[in-house]
Amino acid sequence: MKHKRVNILGTPVSSLTMDELFIDWETVIQKVEKAQVCITPVNSILAARATARVQEIYKHADYVLCDGVPVKWASIFLGNPIKERITGLDVLPRIFPFAASRNFTMFLLGASPGVAETLKTVMEAKHPGVKIVGTFVPPFRAVFSKEENQEMLDAINKVKPDILLVSLTAPKQDIWIAENLANLETHLAIGIGGAFEVAAGMINRAPKWMQKSGLEWFYRFLQEPKRMFRRYFMEAPVFIPLIIQQKLSTRSGRL
Repeated sequence: MKHKRVNILGTPVSSLTMDELFIDWETVIQKVEKAQVCITPVNSILAARATARVQEIYKHADYVLCDGVPVKWASIFLGNPIKERITGLDVLPRIFPFAASRNFTMFLLGASPGVAETLKTVMEAKHPGVKIVGTFVPPFRAVFSKEENQEMLDAINKVKPDILLVSLTAPKQDIWIAENLANLETHLAIGIGGAFEVAAGMINRAPKWMQKSGLEWFYRFLQEPKRMFRRYFMEAPVFIPLIIQQKLSTRSGRL
């Protein structure tokens, strides 16, 4: 569906409210169409800037959502504010009751062993009528073999879910969806990031005041320091100077 996009370091980030997004998604499923949804934090935008392949995926994805306060702040600084910050942690609590109320089926792909099954159990208890028709945990590796990839496709296509949630971390999950969407029998393929554990109650989310003040990253770092160190202390500091450079380039007419 058509909507406004904001250029953040070459990545066209969608400017939508959560309500507008879910209205769009319902239309995609009802019209039996296909859509790729990328949820893009700072590290994904930097990965896209560094790798043409990732940049092209985001340029062609149907939705590239603003995951993180820094991305929202950057759009404001650049003079083109994105409507709403929409993270994977925001999408998950809403998508299960959304699917249940419309009789849409769902499939959970990825995360660590046991996580998707726990999430399935939790959501089936919390939202009676939700139809999670399958889960699959692929091996942990940078690139799947042809056989491994086919096993994933077969598991999904056997049940033909309306909504596929992919938790393989970004941008790996976005690359996988882009490469396989044509062969997937699903309508909405969403790269959801590491949100399964939080929605399943296995990891706590930051308090509301930390989310709103832009400190959720620090809360996540305290919970998973090894996994988050590179993202927050090596990649994120590069982001602000690049945004300033984009602003100056725009003013001088070079961008």
